[in-house]
Amino acid sequence: MSTSTTPPTTAPGANWARNYRYSAGTLHLPGTLEDLQRLVATSPRLRALGTRHCFNDVADSPGDLVGLQHLPTEVEVDPGARTVRVSAATSYGVLAEHLHRAGWALEAMASLPHISVAGGVATGTHGSGDRTRNLAAAVRALQLVGADGELRRVERGEEEFAGSVVALGLLGVVTHLELDVVPTYQVRQDVYSGLSFAALLEHFDEITSAAHSVSVYTDWVGEDTRQVWLKTRTADRPDAPHELFGATRASEPLHPLPEVDVRNATEQLGVPGPWHERLPHFRASFAPSNGVELQAEYLVPREHAVAGVAALRGIGPSIAHLLHMCEIRTVAADDLWLSGSCERDSVAFHFTFKQEQLEVIAALAEIEAALAGAGAAARPHWGKLFTADAHRLARLYPRWEDFRALVARHDPQRVFANAFTDRLGLTA
Repeated sequence: MSTSTTPPTTAPGANWARNYRYSAGTLHLPGTLEDLQRLVATSPRLRALGTRHCFNDVADSPGDLVGLQHLPTEVEVDPGARTVRVSAATSYGVLAEHLHRAGWALEAMASLPHISVAGGVATGTHGSGDRTRNLAAAVRALQLVGADGELRRVERGEEEFAGSVVALGLLGVVTHLELDVVPTYQVRQDVYSGLSFAALLEHFDEITSAAHSVSVYTDWVGEDTRQVWLKTRTADRPDAPHELFGATRASEPLHPLPEVDVRNATEQLGVPGPWHERLPHFRASFAPSNGVELQAEYLVPREHAVAGVAALRGIGPSIAHLLHMCEIRTVAADDLWLSGSCERDSVAFHFTFKQEQLEVIAALAEIEAALAGAGAAARPHWGKLFTADAHRLARLYPRWEDFRALVARHDPQRVFANAFTDRLGLTA
């Protein structure tokens, strides 16, 4: 390592939604990889903090935090290998712009291009599509700083790889990732209104397979859903249907949240554009989503999707007053141990709530019970709010105990453990 320097520090502050204030003592901002290694090696307790778009304490630490935004931004495409090597703190929006200029693309994007690559991967964040796996499934290799301060590289095909990708920051501070890329492509986006719940239940598979990426929005009130967003690869289909099982195509741009300026949303009305300007719901140049909100998300097995919709409709009247909107998406299966879609094609129910935390937590218990009653084993998004305890969660992931053993092997001194991972039983 090079001569010691003293990286700047700051107070950790709060998360993006301002519903959680970090309890860690200090946020360190190293400017070099050597400084980061030295910090990790000398810190008894440390966690990496990304773009703060988590709604719980998953990124907090009983010691200190470290942010990687002062490290150099690196985006290196290898056309022969069809991969890109990217620095961990780089946002998906910045990565996408680099890739598109070089003639390459990602298979999937999340709703927000503002989140960091490492943060999106570590928490199992996903886009949408019957054949589209989550963002972490694109990882071919990652480099991290382990608890001893040494660099370690894990590659696809290695024994520990499937447990090291969606890892909640428990195996070290990820510094770089290598992702699969594909040639760049064009996408058109069309929005539909007036899809009835009856049509959704009867034609669920046909609706979710109608485009490369499909999102259904509802507030669980009334006989109709609110909107259906189709994101279609123009190479697969240059047009879009005028109606969708009774829903009509919008003639003006719409936002998923009626109270939010539609200019924040990505371009619609079937105008073709680059993949990275259509697959996210929100433009990279605008503030993401609503801000004053809380979020929760549950992924259920694909075969229980219709039962899940029916169960949530049943409790709709009791949660509607707390809800901005709920989005329904599909995600293809992967083999990553802590992924919400590990070993099963999934349907995700994403809730955007008003910022009434105590009432929302009570509503989440009701939602989880409703999904369980419908036979839908609901896995939560790790970066959002949920009430499921360690006992319930351990039964939902076939490699849960393998992951616990992996963490114990690489971090026996609990450098990267925190209250969140202790509650889950992953580090307790």
